[in-house]
Amino acid sequence: MPTITSDMLNDIRDKFAQVDHCPVQGSRVFFENAGGALTLNAVVESAQRYAAIPDNQGRDNPGSHELVRVINKAKADMRAMMNASTGQFFVGESGTELLFRLIMNACLGVASDGVVLGSTVEHPATRSACGRWSKISNKTHVMIPHDDAKGLVTAADYARHVTAETRVATILHTSPVTGMGMNVGAISAAIRAVAPDCFIIVDGIQHAAHGMIDIDAYDVDGYVISPYKMFSRHGYGLAWISDRLTALPHDSLSGGPEDNWEMGTRDTGAYAALSEVADYLEWLGGQVAGDADRRGKFVAAGKAIHAHEKSLTDAMIHGTGNLPGLADMAKVHIIGGVENAAREGLVSVYVEGMASADVVTSLNEQGIRTHLRKADHYSGNILNPLGLDGCVRVSMCHYNSIQEVSQFLTVMKDISA
Repeated sequence: MPTITSDMLNDIRDKFAQVDHCPVQGSRVFFENAGGALTLNAVVESAQRYAAIPDNQGRDNPGSHELVRVINKAKADMRAMMNASTGQFFVGESGTELLFRLIMNACLGVASDGVVLGSTVEHPATRSACGRWSKISNKTHVMIPHDDAKGLVTAADYARHVTAETRVATILHTSPVTGMGMNVGAISAAIRAVAPDCFIIVDGIQHAAHGMIDIDAYDVDGYVISPYKMFSRHGYGLAWISDRLTALPHDSLSGGPEDNWEMGTRDTGAYAALSEVADYLEWLGGQVAGDADRRGKFVAAGKAIHAHEKSLTDAMIHGTGNLPGLADMAKVHIIGGVENAAREGLVSVYVEGMASADVVTSLNEQGIRTHLRKADHYSGNILNPLGLDGCVRVSMCHYNSIQEVSQFLTVMKDISA
């Protein structure tokens, strides 16, 4: 298994902006990665360069030709990084907007009956889009109940609900509340076994930073990420769609290319930033598996990221050095259970007898950045069945360290006492 050594971790941290400090707060530990990962220094520099360029794509001048080259390179980089041999990539307003657009066109592009299938573990981006467009397209929206105790849904759960009339299905790759990853390939196979022509769309927004993406292995029709949660910047989302989803009727300019899903002129700098992310992951893969080919480096990077983040969550839950872990703190309760193999770089907790908002404030006062998840339209689907009005989300990435986990546990020991 490829691993991230301590020396390598120092090199990794040097590649990210504001890795241990906030320009407003000062020194801090960043455990709010699910709200937006740290940004690569290369992305920051790239964003500045492209913000100054007045040219648009599609003109006959050297500046425009270069923009087209950069966009085409980024799409090729995404194809390699996410292992998509067919289909197309394009950017949009945000990950949420792209999920809405893909689900809308899938619902409207198939027979006006049948079922749109999802699950209760999903983010409101897919749940809301399916709720809206299932009604408009005269379909029934069926939501599979997730396992409240484990914080996930399985292929067996889908198999019990999928029918031959399932026209569109959605899958959440990883929950931003519980931190649990779903087996997308197994769920897709369970759907295809009964409804082979179903359009399957995956919300990969939370998963993207925590391990490899392998679109060819999933047998799906859409996969969406938010680049600001994968070491890039805010302001756009990225979608991959299959050839058959590409071919469905969709909003486009009359007389324009039939397979174009982008609306208007896009920011070339957004594409350039994706190439910087791909270059970084290829570099990381080379550090842990130097003799691999390009795809092999992406795979090695994903495995190393997953392994390092598991070491962080294991230390957080079970302790490190002479510090007790969260599982050893009598008043601390871990959402999704202490032992859960599906966990990806995130631990959500609540402290008995203490409002989660107060725990977040106390941690912040000690320089530990976490986030409050409330039982609202974002997280109520997870928290309400557990009888909780909130929880503390502690989310890590591979650039975080065991030392930072120790700082967190030291503060939590005092808070929970």
